[in-house]
Amino acid sequence: MVRIYKTVASSHISISQLMLPSHSNFSGKIHGGYILSLLDQIAFACASKFSGNYCVTASVDTVNFLNPIEVGELVTMKASVNYVGSSSMIIGIRVESENIQTSKIKHCNSSYFTMVAKDADGKKADVPGLILSGKNDVRRFFNCVKQIALKKEKDLHEEEFDYDSKDSLESLKKYNVKLEF
Repeated sequence: MVRIYKTVASSHISISQLMLPSHSNFSGKIHGGYILSLLDQIAFACASKFSGNYCVTASVDTVNFLNPIEVGELVTMKASVNYVGSSSMIIGIRVESENIQTSKIKHCNSSYFTMVAKDADGKKADVPGLILSGKNDVRRFFNCVKQIALKKEKDLHEEEFDYDSKDSLESLKKYNVKLEF
């Protein structure tokens, strides 16, 4: 079988949307849940465009809300495939808001979604390999490799850590918790 490769640039996708009062929370800022919904949509579009298959969200790995988004601002989300496995892809998304009156742009969110390609039968589908065309592509790829390693380390810690040991319970004294058992 001949392996197909695609550039990171071939996965680039962006969406822009004006933030309306109906998107706001009780404090008048744009609701984080609404932004999460848009993030999931663009991650799906980016992964599907790159893989040529229907894709599902396997995990939302990181969502950093950096600055609030105001009603009336134009939000632009830019997504790209930063990493590929055999059937999975890590999609990096940058969210910026622009005050359309002053043209001031602020970085509001950075997110990483793991998406999995599916075939017509709902089984995992192979995704193209990734052509890294510059140092930024390489940096993003290695950041994903590091993210995957940290996730595996965390999972291993979950399996091996003894939460009931005397030492573990004693270590809780340095936190703002109280045991009642």
